[in-house]
Amino acid sequence: MFAPPPLPRTLEASLRDLSSQKAPSRASAILDLVRYATADPATRAAALPRVELALKDDAPTVRAAAAVALGELGASEALPALLVCIEDRDSYVRQVAINALGEIGDSRAAARLLRALADERPEVRYQAIIAFPRVAKDDEDGVAAALERALGDADESVRYIALRIAEERADAGILGERQRVVRSAKPLVKDSAVHVALAAAIFLAKVGEDDGRDLLLRVIDQSALRPGRPAREDENEAILVAGAVGMKEAVPALERRAWGLGRLVADTCAWSARIALARMGHTRAIEEITRDLGSQKRQTRDAAVVAAGRARLVALSSRLRALGRDEVDPDLLAGALGELEQAGGGP
Repeated sequence: MFAPPPLPRTLEASLRDLSSQKAPSRASAILDLVRYATADPATRAAALPRVELALKDDAPTVRAAAAVALGELGASEALPALLVCIEDRDSYVRQVAINALGEIGDSRAAARLLRALADERPEVRYQAIIAFPRVAKDDEDGVAAALERALGDADESVRYIALRIAEERADAGILGERQRVVRSAKPLVKDSAVHVALAAAIFLAKVGEDDGRDLLLRVIDQSALRPGRPAREDENEAILVAGAVGMKEAVPALERRAWGLGRLVADTCAWSARIALARMGHTRAIEEITRDLGSQKRQTRDAAVVAAGRARLVALSSRLRALGRDEVDPDLLAGALGELEQAGGGP
């Protein structure tokens, strides 16, 4: 017989199990306690000292759970203790402590995270370049300098995540000293790590540079680059950015991905390809997205709503506004309408 799933811990049980003899119970109690502390300020105030104390637990799983919890609670009160955890003897605890500092976003952590960018341990540098821009919100040029340094890092994972962060900041219009970051990114389109090279090409395309254009086209065309293949997430992003920057030379490859026979036996990123084509005014792609808005299947309608927003199909704005909350996911609809408003589709 199958046993019923255990009931969620009560607040009292969560507090009690913080003192359990078993490390897994202490760790899970901390995570359960976050639910109660998030919902009630009084519980948060009572829980924070005990969660902070768990940063000194003998078990690394418990210390890691405490760091994660403090980040989720935005516990700036625990900043000094989390800064100490950057030097924890356990690699994973170090990483989640840095991530928690980024989640909290307290500028007092900026100096320590800046030093962490030069740490000899790549996993520390990786987390530091993610966290630093979150705590140095008022120092755009400082963030740009940190990104420039990370783009030249010896570790490919650090270079990759720095490119993704630069891309996010470019999308938000807060890249700071943009040219120094762009200058550092350009050589990376020839990086020996294919995922780094593609991330560089995507970033450069988004800021209006052509250096990675040939690489984007080869990825979209599925031409062999070198041993290895980009992650599906990056491949989809390459396709979408081709539509955003109007890469007309990619249209034949995008059509094959969207409608070719290959999509029946493999993931050709057909949905992203159709969005890219629609954004460039491709008649068939636009007609299919428009048709899918009237599908009998909720999942198909939801996908069409997202596609209309990402393809910036302003002509469909009124059609989207006419959709009821019971017809499509309201969050997806709101996001799509926001994209269309930015593209000139009106309020």
